[in-house]
Amino acid sequence: MEVHVKQNQSVREQQDNRARMLISCPDGPGIVSAVSRFLFEHGANIVQSDQYTMDPDGGMFFMRIEFDLPELAVNLTGVKQDFEEIAERFQMKWVINEVSRKKKLAIFVSKEDHCLVELLWHWQAGDLDADIAMVISNHNDMRNYVESFGIPFHHIPVTADTKQEAERRQLEVIGSDIDLIVLARYMQIISPTFIEHYRNRIINIHHSFLPAFVGGKPYAQAYNRGVKIIGATAHYVTEELDGGPIIEQDVQRVSHRDNVNELKRIGRTIERVVLARAVQWHTEDRILVHQNKTVVFN
Repeated sequence: MEVHVKQNQSVREQQDNRARMLISCPDGPGIVSAVSRFLFEHGANIVQSDQYTMDPDGGMFFMRIEFDLPELAVNLTGVKQDFEEIAERFQMKWVINEVSRKKKLAIFVSKEDHCLVELLWHWQAGDLDADIAMVISNHNDMRNYVESFGIPFHHIPVTADTKQEAERRQLEVIGSDIDLIVLARYMQIISPTFIEHYRNRIINIHHSFLPAFVGGKPYAQAYNRGVKIIGATAHYVTEELDGGPIIEQDVQRVSHRDNVNELKRIGRTIERVVLARAVQWHTEDRILVHQNKTVVFN
């Protein structure tokens, strides 16, 4: 028992002193060396490092570093201030996040529950290292289930005439400390004004058939066309409907033996898995956005 307690204490102390740095900048010589030397000179120990260049000759460079720094809470402000000189030299966009600070999530849902349930399962099991601060829905169907987890549930109805007021209420409920909004099959279009509040911090999930089918009853359309592959796409929300930077996708082969209900069942399974991956990668600071694409260090 004593060994187990000491191990847990060691893990907590390690997490308290761990941070993640995300960097994007024009590629050029000396970036990795400068960042590594900077962290070494400030007493940090790099425990993981990933990098990617779009083109070594003038393309964009992306980097994700995890490092341990003794007494991180005390020293982090100074580290950030000192890093400004390097960031300016290499024209970096950068951020340092403390691992111990869990990101706060607001999940939006309508009536379909499969994606929400998957996220709650991951959260309850400890596989999703985040705080689900609330669930917001335009229907009341999921209230009892959500509240059984001890998570606040907010019912905010939406109609064509009340959409602007509904979004105002949603922003009011969310407040100023939500890091990520997850649209877990939330069947409403998000306005440009709302998106601007959470640029690259709203993740959506949608089916992605080959070929694609728009409009109503996509699974019936897919069945009538005899598709052989169906899938799902998780992406950040932009003003272009379902056109934001893609985070994760997956597909599964189907056949003429699969009826519409079977296609729906398969589609729901893919959707829940793909969305859960995307949310987890965001909470672990594994995603960098450049223009309308993402670099995902998974």
